[in-house]
Amino acid sequence: MMAGIRSWAQTDVGAVRKHNEDNMLSRPDLGLWVVADGAGGHEAGEVASGMIVAALDRLPGHLSASALLSEVRLTVSRVHDALREEAARRGGRSPIASTFIALILRDGHFACLWAGDSRAYLLRNGALQQISRDHSLVQELVDSGNLAPEEAESHPHANIITRAVGSDADTLELDKVIGQAEPGDRFLLCSDGLSKTLSTAEIARLLAAPEGVPPPEMLIAAALAYRVNDNVTAVVVEV
Repeated sequence: MMAGIRSWAQTDVGAVRKHNEDNMLSRPDLGLWVVADGAGGHEAGEVASGMIVAALDRLPGHLSASALLSEVRLTVSRVHDALREEAARRGGRSPIASTFIALILRDGHFACLWAGDSRAYLLRNGALQQISRDHSLVQELVDSGNLAPEEAESHPHANIITRAVGSDADTLELDKVIGQAEPGDRFLLCSDGLSKTLSTAEIARLLAAPEGVPPPEMLIAAALAYRVNDNVTAVVVEV
């Protein structure tokens, strides 16, 4: 366990689905936390998310911060190639894909790497900020000015992602955000089952709740109360 850091992680099948295609990794000893959401409607989404998590869980514990960042990139790229090969072996009719988001926390600094629409948020001094940016069709529509941000969540194509591990892109591009971590910071990694069900205000309120019930438990309970129609995963890391 890294000094001065606490973390909690929880996943749930949700109120409607029969299988959980989300996977998560919590490695406080490494300073690494991950959420992967098997892409909806794609055959074997849980295989894709499971392969990402299993591969990252094998990383050695003695890596420096920069070496860990490089190894996460390299590992996820290898899984991308392996998933594309497996999809081709199965006839190539549909990708075996997953979103991916990772938080690396070391020496007072953080880095986020991601592909897809699983999100990272930072709660600092009571204010919640989304630090990742969705790779999704609706995000592109919002960015181009063709869709209002408040219409994005209810858009009929809200589930279409434009980047994923195992997608048909030859090389996987991961986005990255880095910054300084401050005492009291709370990071949330979540699958879109959570971010599409709870408002930003609700996420902020539950993430800021005082000691007691672990934050992921409260977040997932709130999503289940809304009859969340997807798998839902929350990983919370506190500095």
